[in-house]
Amino acid sequence: MKQFTYERATSPAGASRAAVMQRRTRFIAGGTNLLDLMKLEIETPEHLVDINRLGLDVIEETAEGGLRIGALVRNSDLAADLRVRERYPVLARALLAGASGQLRNKATTGGNLLQRTRCYYFYDTAMPCNKRNPGSGCAAIGGFNRIHAILGTSESCIATHPSDMAVAMRVLDATVHTLMPNGEEHAIPIADFYRLPGDTPQVETALRPGELITHVTLPSPPAGRQLYRKVRDRASYAFALVSVAAIVACDGDTVTSARIAFGGVAAMPWRDEAFDASLQGAGTDEASLRAIADHALAGARGFGHNDFKVPLARRTLGAVLVEACGRDGA
Repeated sequence: MKQFTYERATSPAGASRAAVMQRRTRFIAGGTNLLDLMKLEIETPEHLVDINRLGLDVIEETAEGGLRIGALVRNSDLAADLRVRERYPVLARALLAGASGQLRNKATTGGNLLQRTRCYYFYDTAMPCNKRNPGSGCAAIGGFNRIHAILGTSESCIATHPSDMAVAMRVLDATVHTLMPNGEEHAIPIADFYRLPGDTPQVETALRPGELITHVTLPSPPAGRQLYRKVRDRASYAFALVSVAAIVACDGDTVTSARIAFGGVAAMPWRDEAFDASLQGAGTDEASLRAIADHALAGARGFGHNDFKVPLARRTLGAVLVEACGRDGA
């Protein structure tokens, strides 16, 4: 690990200003991802700003009937909150599906949103990676790419975003709130928060230098049954090969509304609102729901080792839809 300087911020505004006072500065809270990257010299900040004592660890009701979740709320506390468990069970389930109990006790809401990819080649500094070293190439294309993306890829990068929580936040239409060094506050819909790789895979979010996540807001819970299903190589402490977050409302034999978000398939939580709309009015019998799922993920394609992800994602969605509408066979 390379040497760095350290300071402990005493206010959100002070933290944001400090982040632009020195070059190569990073915020640190739980450090469950950043410290690993620093040990491998993938991240080499020259200065760390500790934000753990900023009071951003509170969950509050909003006037609109939603929740305001501080950026420093630990994943385990968020999953255990009774309001989350009762009103946003898709979020609680996604959080509990991630990492291990020890990591959830340290990991924060803001840090979870900002996780870096778990691509093998991103973590291997001997291999070319456009995320780590722009212009060097993407070793995953043509390499061992079993865990990689099938949607939103480019010739520069086929990595995926690893967060379970972010997939649930996407299906819930969360908003990420930030503070700039000049004191401006921004509200970024999570649909606009992440960036696809394109020609600049090193630019992963809409955040600008010094911009600090202060909290995330959830709107009032939408109608429908909330589910989160994660398919992975082992039962715990593994990232999703495919995950599905769903909020589906059914009235008898008809789907009245649906929201679907996928994880493990792209550089961001993937949601196609046109596909959501196509579910409205669909029959709730198992054959109809699985047939609709077969048309999900338009344009998806594998890169060899991850070809299996396309049918896996569709089958996982089919099972989730059947379960959401209360049918047998999930």
